Amino acid sequence: MTGGTPKPLVDVDMDRVVQTTTFRVFRYNGTGDPPTYKDYEVPTKRGMTVLDGLLWIKENLDGSLSYRASCRMGVCGSCAMMINGKPRLACQTQILDLQTSVVVVEPLKNYPVVKDLVPALDQLFEKHEAVKPYVMRPGEEDELENPSGEFEQSPEELDEFIQFTYCIKCGICLAACPTVASDPLFLGPQALAQAYRYVADTRDTAYAERCDLVDTAHGVWRCHYAGACTEACPKGVDPAFAIQLLKKKVFQHRVLGKKRKVARVAPKPTGVSRRPNVPEPPARTVKSD
Repeated sequence: MTGGTPKPLVDVDMDRVVQTTTFRVFRYNGTGDPPTYKDYEVPTKRGMTVLDGLLWIKENLDGSLSYRASCRMGVCGSCAMMINGKPRLACQTQILDLQTSVVVVEPLKNYPVVKDLVPALDQLFEKHEAVKPYVMRPGEEDELENPSGEFEQSPEELDEFIQFTYCIKCGICLAACPTVASDPLFLGPQALAQAYRYVADTRDTAYAERCDLVDTAHGVWRCHYAGACTEACPKGVDPAFAIQLLKKKVFQHRVLGKKRKVARVAPKPTGVSRRPNVPEPPARTVKSD
């Protein structure tokens, strides 16, 4: 093992600094004391993101600053926060693109705050779980656990819901939603978009059950179609559109009694054999509680 100084996570070459940016950061210690804002001066070069700025503050100015971050690639959604009044991913937001010398950084709105820029995301995951976001086929559980083949689904059927599978559960849509701000029990755009994702999936047969889950006083009809969730989504998902499509599905189920196509298990092809020297896949084991 060799010694030496570890390389910083954000190495700012002072010769390339374009401006000094004031980061006005929301600070809250989690003990009930009133929150405050604290200013930090961050040397900014081209390409630096807001997350880079926060990392630089933590390494060079204030090690007590708390925030969430993981992938730094816009994939995990951990670094969602309010940046100059809008919910964004800090790792995708370049400082110079904001075209200001003052960047105000706060935790996501509509969530309790744990500490500084860290929101408590319990409601996001509880609402997501409430719509049962997984393929269900009541009465065919063994087929799901021990599949005998693949479910048939056409490219056109996949197109009905594929964009809603791109949700990274960052929680930004709930922070942007005015209905969530006024009704904490509202399921919210993330959960409702995922409910539509499975209602539209022909591999799932729990169509009626999911319609019942969202057809409540705090469910799909509570959405007023402000569209703020869609505007804020960092992955280009359109949850506002999904909710309108879900309203249609619920109406068709409740009022019209309409059924939808259900994917069948594709029959195994005949006259086809495994290529020689290709090993069999390992047996699937299910752990019991």
